[in-house]
Amino acid sequence: MIIARILVPAALMLSLAACEDPTKDKPRATVSSAAPAQPAAQTQPAAQAQPAGAAETLPLDVAASTVGFVGSKVTGKHEGKFEKISGSITLAGGKVDGGKIAIVADTSSVKTDAEKLDGHLKSADFFDVEKFPKATFTSTQIKAGGEGGATHTITGELDLHGVKKTISFPANITEGEGAVSGTAEFVINRKDFGIVYPGKQDDLIRDDVLLKLSLKAPRKS
Repeated sequence: MIIARILVPAALMLSLAACEDPTKDKPRATVSSAAPAQPAAQTQPAAQAQPAGAAETLPLDVAASTVGFVGSKVTGKHEGKFEKISGSITLAGGKVDGGKIAIVADTSSVKTDAEKLDGHLKSADFFDVEKFPKATFTSTQIKAGGEGGATHTITGELDLHGVKKTISFPANITEGEGAVSGTAEFVINRKDFGIVYPGKQDDLIRDDVLLKLSLKAPRKS
C-alpha cells in the first residue's frame, strides 16, 4: 500500500511533464482568408510607395537561416525543420519597415529528431510532399512594434499544404551594417491548413504547432 502511494503520484507527475504543450505562452498568429489578388497598380499602398532605386533585395544566407517547427502529442513533442529553403529580405529606403520578406521551403526536405517521423510527415497524412512540394510565405506588410515587445509585426500570405491564408505575427528584426536578421516564434493551428491527421486514439496530436523562424540576409558591401 505504501509503495502504491508513492508510485501513483510519481507516475502522474511524469505523465504531466510529458504532456506539456510547447506552444504554451507563445504568441498566436492571427489567421484569415487570403486577400484577393489586386491589380498591379494597387498592390502597394501609397504610404509605402518608394522612389525608383530605393528598394534593396538581399538573398537569405540559407546556411545561417532556419525554418523550423515544434509539434506535440499527448506523450511528448518533436522538433523539426526544412533543410532546403530559399528567400530574400527587401528593404525600402534602407529599412525593413515597408519592405518585404519572402520564404520558400522544400517540403520534401523536412527533417526531425526522429527518422521514422520524417517519412510520415512527407506522406498524405501531413505535408503530402508529392502533391504540395513547396510551402511559401510572402509578406504584404512589415510595420514597427509588436506583441510582447517585438520590434515588428509581419503580415503576409502563407501557402501551406495547398491552403493559402493571411497570417500576422510578431518578430524581432535587426538592421545591422553587415546583415539584416530576424527571429520569430508563433503558433498556428495545423487544421487551418488542411493538415487534420489526428494521431493514435491513445496519443492524439495537438492541433497547435509552434513555428520558429531565424533568418539572415547579408548586406551588399
